[in-house]
Amino acid sequence: MLLSRFFENTSMQLPVNFDSASLDGILSDWASALREFSVEAVAVLGPDPFGTIEDRQVMAVHPPLVADAATALAESRDFGAPWRDSDAPLVAWQHIAKSDQLASSRWRLLWLAHGFQTVVRVEFTLPAGRAFECFMFSPRELTDRSEAASLAWSALNIWPVIRRCIAQERSTLSPRERECLVLAFQGMTARETGQRLRCSERTVNYHLANAMGKLKVDNKLAAIQRACWIGAL
Repeated sequence: MLLSRFFENTSMQLPVNFDSASLDGILSDWASALREFSVEAVAVLGPDPFGTIEDRQVMAVHPPLVADAATALAESRDFGAPWRDSDAPLVAWQHIAKSDQLASSRWRLLWLAHGFQTVVRVEFTLPAGRAFECFMFSPRELTDRSEAASLAWSALNIWPVIRRCIAQERSTLSPRERECLVLAFQGMTARETGQRLRCSERTVNYHLANAMGKLKVDNKLAAIQRACWIGAL
């Protein structure tokens, strides 16, 4: 209840795993496996499909007690779009306490207050300059690059399952609406999609119109983009 009020007060979306037992179980199991590397918290940030290129939301965070720190990270301009625009690498390893930006960074101060010293970030890029970002936090400094590489490898392995769970919980698209968007993404016209799905062109356009309404856009391209940003495509 307190966490729900916290996210209401910050105008942030409640992390998906707070309402998804399956996703929370996956994150819990993953965090348990990462304890070999002293990782005790994970956070997944994703684009706000209705915001600007820099706006991010907390998709998932475990354990829940670090939700405030994850929200501060999402609200900051660290990593995210500025990181991608600078052609920075998809994997970052940082000792939080030694960062030059510590004095002006609220999220770093909050993670330090929770007892964490190191963060490893892995990015999963999306169309039109968006991305999902996976952060793994450890209460100790990593000793060498091989430990960070092992964490990145772990994130790459688990990501397909996490992304599917996030998409299932966030998307309001029906299976048919999603199918029409997938085929449109592949370059098919409504007529070609109808032939593939054995339905009329009018029915395809009906499903596409419903999808556009749910995604709050007025054209097919924008619907495809937003569906990608929530992980539905």
